[in-house]
Amino acid sequence: MFEGFDALLLARIQFAFTVSFHFIFPAFTIGLASYLAVLEGLWLWTGRGVFIDVFHYWIKIFALSFAMGVVSGIVLTYQFGTNWSVFSDRTGAVIGPLLAYEVLTAFFLESGFLGIMLFGMTRVGKGLHFAATLLVAAGTLLSAFWIIAANSWMQTPSGHLTNEAGQFVPADWWKVIFSPSFPYRLVHTVLGAYLTTALVVGAVGAWHLLRDRTNEGARVMFAMAMGMIMVTAPVQVLVGDFHGLNTLEHQPVKIMAVEGHFESHPEGAPLYLFGLPSQQEATVHYPIAVPKLGSLILEHSLNAPMEGLETVPREEWPHVPVVFWSFRIMVGLGLLMLALGVWSLVAYLRGNLFDTRALHQFATLMGPAGFVAVIAGWVTTEAGRQPYTVYGLLRMAESVSPLAAPAVGSSLLAFIVVYFAVFSVGTWYILRLMAHEPFPSEPGLERGSAPIRTAGITPAQGLDPRRAIGASPVGN
Repeated sequence: MFEGFDALLLARIQFAFTVSFHFIFPAFTIGLASYLAVLEGLWLWTGRGVFIDVFHYWIKIFALSFAMGVVSGIVLTYQFGTNWSVFSDRTGAVIGPLLAYEVLTAFFLESGFLGIMLFGMTRVGKGLHFAATLLVAAGTLLSAFWIIAANSWMQTPSGHLTNEAGQFVPADWWKVIFSPSFPYRLVHTVLGAYLTTALVVGAVGAWHLLRDRTNEGARVMFAMAMGMIMVTAPVQVLVGDFHGLNTLEHQPVKIMAVEGHFESHPEGAPLYLFGLPSQQEATVHYPIAVPKLGSLILEHSLNAPMEGLETVPREEWPHVPVVFWSFRIMVGLGLLMLALGVWSLVAYLRGNLFDTRALHQFATLMGPAGFVAVIAGWVTTEAGRQPYTVYGLLRMAESVSPLAAPAVGSSLLAFIVVYFAVFSVGTWYILRLMAHEPFPSEPGLERGSAPIRTAGITPAQGLDPRRAIGASPVGN
């Protein structure tokens, strides 16, 4: 069936498919874990039951997303040994310990305290439960730290030596971990995760506000989410600019592809807003460009010269159309997020944040935007590094396992079938949980004021069992 296919291409498609599926879950759970910690902290500080109601609303969703992220992530490690065994052999001394540190620190921290976070509120006390929630949130951030460290070394390798067998071995772990692009990449990724979570939470809150503007849980969700977007979106734009300047310094070919600069511009480069880049013809057809703006953004000077892909051998070019468009999708969605934040700020200052239906409709439509943006950003980063796995040192064609195309193709088909079957069900159930109305807090009835219900005992008359300590307001 796959006799005429290229094994390298199939291996790349398989890894791209599985990593894209996986990445949407950490992008959500990193921000959601921090959000849950903030909600529980506000409940302990203020005593308002609405915060713990919203906490319990989202904790099931977090648990499901976390589980699907773990399952989809395990598959990636297997591919290092099946489809990319040469890469594993050449880079294992560097990449292996970084991934091991992620498991030994972040994953053990997350999984060790996740059970307390999910089931321990009535068993360990408020303070210890809050500490467990904080540690789970810290674990998600620590996981991002190690994964981004490994990826950043592949993008801007440093702190290593090459032995006689052609393997990369660490010479300075500080330089390996804190490679030149690492700080920018880490901050950009974490902010993207926070924006992704804020957009989802805001969309759910807005959807419920469209049905009932008085729902207190939906108001808390929407207000907190819009506040996060107001702050994070402008900061993300600034961080993205710094990240772009760092990429220009260390990976100039990637920036050439992102900008569609096939030709050099000695007196200032234009910014191509849109166009149809042609890899074969080395030009951008039907360009919509702003003269000299590209140099202003990248070099902060209108007349700064910019080199083009013509200065680089064609075999060093990434696939320009993919990088060109994925970057514009990411930036375009980022601008829409910024617009949502500004609109929310105006509505808040006017006192009608919970009464502007058009804003709620826009926020609902923007719910999936964070996932699309982080995937587009990931594609820009990874496709822009081509044709290398370790930038400038190890090419993609030198990293693949000596497998025949049918072997890679059959496993790719199996992944597609299993992923869509399993994760479609999981996603459907998460959407069902989101469709439940946030349980409204009743004045004077806070969590902790009701007695704990034990097995086999009927709740007292007039006491809603959903209000008992540790019960989920969403339902089973």
